[in-house]
Amino acid sequence: MKTITLIRHAKSSWEYDVSDIDRPLSTRGENDANLLSKKFIEYSFEPDAIFSSPANRALTTCNIFIDNLNVSKKLLSVDEKLYDFGGHQVAKFINNLSDQYNKVMIFGHNHAFTAIANSCGSTYIDNVPTCGLVMIEFEVDYWADVKKGITKMTIFPRDLKD
Repeated sequence: MKTITLIRHAKSSWEYDVSDIDRPLSTRGENDANLLSKKFIEYSFEPDAIFSSPANRALTTCNIFIDNLNVSKKLLSVDEKLYDFGGHQVAKFINNLSDQYNKVMIFGHNHAFTAIANSCGSTYIDNVPTCGLVMIEFEVDYWADVKKGITKMTIFPRDLKD
């Protein structure tokens, strides 16, 4: 069994004149990442590996999750291939994961994550929102065999707010 948890970066800030890759989180984004990661603690998910896009907003979201989940930063790898908006590079990345990992978390971007959630999961999602989390399980032994799985969970910030 292989399990992937996709987390789209939290809401970014547009108030700074920086390149796309350097854009930071907004205050709302930081709050949503804290809210969602603290909710995710309830599921006792223990990742074997964590991967993030190098984009500031994705990496900051990732680090908030790592801190709140109290998992080792040694599990984190940053990979340029995850700075992908279409989904082809992310899909290829997933299929090339080391089979020693059974549970992975990936922090990245849309449209890639909505495309992966819909092509690999069993539940149609119109749009994975900022800081949206989608967990998909696959009944395979090898990441190269990942095609269609079962969407086990979605957690979106709007679901946790009054």
